[in-house]
Amino acid sequence: MGDSNDWRSLERFAFGDNPEMADRLLGFVLAGAKTATCWSTAEGQQTELGKRMVVTDGAGRPRAVVETASLQQVRFCDVAWDFAAAEGEGDASLEAWRAGHRAYFTRNGGFAPDMLLWCERFRLVEVIGEGETP
Repeated sequence: MGDSNDWRSLERFAFGDNPEMADRLLGFVLAGAKTATCWSTAEGQQTELGKRMVVTDGAGRPRAVVETASLQQVRFCDVAWDFAAAEGEGDASLEAWRAGHRAYFTRNGGFAPDMLLWCERFRLVEVIGEGETP
């Protein structure tokens, strides 16, 4: 069995909290701009070093395989610009990243400046199907 079929048994997820955001963030991954993500520790540890997962688009179609390269807990207020920039969402500054993520966390269960985040860096392993044109 070759690598091309290995992804079918992997856990799947979409970035963001709506189909439009899932498509937009997937586009950044496929373009090589997005190599990091974060989520509230209240959501649990969703990955581990070396874990591969399938990224789906806004319609739930598998489009890419990513592999966790690093994972650490960081307070929201302590996230550094190098990590925020690696999220690759087009933020021009740490302040812009914080504003967007504050809004996201507020929509999804609550925000606090000292909330703990899982901060993950990942690498794109494979593009699946029509992932080239999200």
